[in-house]
Amino acid sequence: MVAAAHLAKAGLRVEVVESDEVLGGAVSTVERWPGVRVDRGSSAHVIIRHSGVVEELELEEFGLRYIDCDPWAFAPAPVPGDPGPDGQPLVFSVDLDATCASIAAACGEADAAAYRRFVEVWGPRSAAVVKAFGDRPGPVQLVRHLWPIGSGRPRTPGGEIATDFLGSGDALLDRWFTSERLKAALAWFGAQSGPPMSEPGTAAMVGWVALLHDVPPGHPVGGSGGLTQALAARLAADGGRVVLGDGAARLLVEGPDGARRVTGVQTVSGRRVTAPVVVAACHVLATRTLAGDDAPPALADADPPLGNGFGLVLRCQTNALPDYPGVGDEALQGLQLLCTDRAQLARAHGDYLAGELPREPVPLAMSFSASDPTLAPEGQHVVTIWGQWYPYALADGSSWDDLAEDAAQQLVAAVDRYAPGFADSVQRMYVQTPLKLEQELSLLRGNVMHVEMSLASMFSFRPTPALSGHRVPGLDGLYLAGASTHPGGGVSGNSGRTAARIVLADRRPAARLRTGLSAGVRTRLAARAAR
Repeated sequence: MVAAAHLAKAGLRVEVVESDEVLGGAVSTVERWPGVRVDRGSSAHVIIRHSGVVEELELEEFGLRYIDCDPWAFAPAPVPGDPGPDGQPLVFSVDLDATCASIAAACGEADAAAYRRFVEVWGPRSAAVVKAFGDRPGPVQLVRHLWPIGSGRPRTPGGEIATDFLGSGDALLDRWFTSERLKAALAWFGAQSGPPMSEPGTAAMVGWVALLHDVPPGHPVGGSGGLTQALAARLAADGGRVVLGDGAARLLVEGPDGARRVTGVQTVSGRRVTAPVVVAACHVLATRTLAGDDAPPALADADPPLGNGFGLVLRCQTNALPDYPGVGDEALQGLQLLCTDRAQLARAHGDYLAGELPREPVPLAMSFSASDPTLAPEGQHVVTIWGQWYPYALADGSSWDDLAEDAAQQLVAAVDRYAPGFADSVQRMYVQTPLKLEQELSLLRGNVMHVEMSLASMFSFRPTPALSGHRVPGLDGLYLAGASTHPGGGVSGNSGRTAARIVLADRRPAARLRTGLSAGVRTRLAARAAR
């Protein structure tokens, strides 16, 4: 949708074909129960609020309204049985002074001072990462954005620039802080991209918190799909159109070997949409299926790491908000990082690697109905619970259809440990297992990031080195966008904007062409796309 909006804004004729009946894929909201609006995928938007996409497309003029998550995160005090001493909850606000005061009360003055310095050092670094995410993924662009933050500056308490960026999040946290509770909260935030904070290259995922003291995460009024609806309104205003329920079935390709190019798409209904440009924003392997025998080697041989699932999501209708001891309603505005020790994260990830359900699930809860009354009737609330590192394929061959209910109850109980009484408040629950995420949102193997977000799958390696430039070598006119491409998963709009810029740059020598197609094609499964 971002690619389509930018192309239409530039004057091209654009059509988006979508196989789903709901626009937006994992950035959409539906009425799950009478009067209750529930997100199907993302809920808290982080990267797009720093990318400039909202401002460039003037989406506020098309109905987008964000509610700031402030405080943007909360981490509870340990409960009996957790390691470490009891203490105060941690509350992370846009106000850095208030955040440091919370850290001082919970973890000590030394860590509060260290956190203030951490934000000072990592603010410019993370801002440079934002710029790199918004640019093409080549090495020249990467150096251009990151080099200035390390040149001509004295060594910082956080270590050398290269060591920090290539090192692990855990190592970074250990260098800066002493409190395990603070480290656990920041590690759990950083781990939302997928890799555990013990992996190389994850330090920058922790460093992103520095930016949230300027612009926090946000939740669109009415649900995550408010962003998609604003994009659709923008697209329509520029003459573009969206067709739902009739996604691309195959690419139309013409020309001799060595000079093959796309000429449009054929949809599931058999309709042929001709255009000199197709932007495929679906999973890269779904794009390969759409190309079929016309896929050139770079696409036909693509084998990016998909991983073994990602997480389990619970969408709960409740008659009360979570009640965390020692903190008021401010804890409910943002991300509820229910983790007090990194050992919890290590155990959950270890079970995941073994192909097993976590013995001790680690939840992240969000309850945006606390600040957005449009989501549920009076007296009712929507609480989303995210549990990370749930395998798509289990080592013992168990079926997710058999495991879903027990896994969901275990995750609810994990929230109830920190917010006693929460389990009793749950009235209805919609469970999205890794298998369900694949079936419902075309997220192959349940990976919400499409392709693993490890260091070896980022920048010029995403989704593969041959396809990292958003073009498909050997098939002119086909461009790639979406979470499979740089900079990866999450709600950012960066890949669509970059793909649109490349399309426009490539078209300048042939300005006489006045038509284009952005096929933000989504398929329920790659196999179905071939049908």
